[in-house]
Amino acid sequence: MSYTLPQFLAHAIALESEAADRYHELADMMEAHRNDEVSALFRDMVRYSRLHHDSVVARAGGTALPKIGPWEYLWRTPPEAGGDEAFDYRIHPYDALLYARENEVRAMNYYAEVERDASLPEVRHLAAQFAAEEAEHVAALDQWLARTQRP
Repeated sequence: MSYTLPQFLAHAIALESEAADRYHELADMMEAHRNDEVSALFRDMVRYSRLHHDSVVARAGGTALPKIGPWEYLWRTPPEAGGDEAFDYRIHPYDALLYARENEVRAMNYYAEVERDASLPEVRHLAAQFAAEEAEHVAALDQWLARTQRP
């Protein structure tokens, strides 16, 4: 699927908003079960998702974006939604990091796919930038994983 610029920006905003919501929900659940280390990790991911969301909104500027519902998303797989495996309140920090990393890889792959398939140069350019930002998140999580004890 080749996006118009407004469609692409609307999808990128939705992606980051949904990621922040999911991480926030996970952080609250971990906190309720006193898994404080993992709760803090997910709160960091909320912050990163919101920063990226705000960055995309700023890039959209005055562009009129379409209103899209979740049933109208054009991606094949929800990029940063992840599965339910992180909803186990006993999750180990290492496994939580792996979960977050998998989400970031999916987002990176989504943006790379948009870049590859885009017919409009401005969509291709932004998708490449967003893919690079997600790659930075993956690299940061790889460093974090390297410092984290395995279960």
